[in-house]
Amino acid sequence: MISFVDVPKLLGSAPATAVRHSGLNLPHIAPLTTFVEELRAERGEDYQIPYFDPWDGGIAARILFLLEAPGAKAVVSGFISRNNPDETAKNFHELNFEAGIPREDTVTWNIVPWYIGSETRIRPAGKADIREGLPVLAHLLALLPRLRAVVLIGGKAHQAEPHVRGLCPEHGVFLSPHPSPLFVNHVPENRAKILVALQAVKTYVDGLV
Repeated sequence: MISFVDVPKLLGSAPATAVRHSGLNLPHIAPLTTFVEELRAERGEDYQIPYFDPWDGGIAARILFLLEAPGAKAVVSGFISRNNPDETAKNFHELNFEAGIPREDTVTWNIVPWYIGSETRIRPAGKADIREGLPVLAHLLALLPRLRAVVLIGGKAHQAEPHVRGLCPEHGVFLSPHPSPLFVNHVPENRAKILVALQAVKTYVDGLV
């Protein structure tokens, strides 16, 4: 099998994406693959719901990253992944590396699990979208027995904070700005804000027994 180095935008390559698909039934990710497939069946074909990334920690993850909603590139690749070929994923990949958070300690998902928008452009999630997506989160949390921290990334995800705290009062809940190019690339200080947030998550998780 072809092997690939973990670099940003890797899933812009069809062979790399094919290799990622071949890992969907690995033991650490298979329950999350089943979770997605059952959600797709329940919601119907109009709901485009990408898979979890097998290169992440899957059910062994201690940190759950929750963003807003899948982007167009996630729909194309089929994965919620820091390797998707877009600038947000690139920033997220690089910032996690800089923060020193092991990838196998993490799993990434969205407050709204399905794509919202047109064929080329996602629209902002509204309150109704968030309300519709939140009940799914309880099912996901039940599949993550080693979870210790939830990180809400971006203002839309931050709206779910009370709900998340209610679902997992024993876990640390953190807020981070969104790693979009609009936020990160235009104001140099903004990148540091995300890095500080991620470093706080790492310090918290590493300090747990």
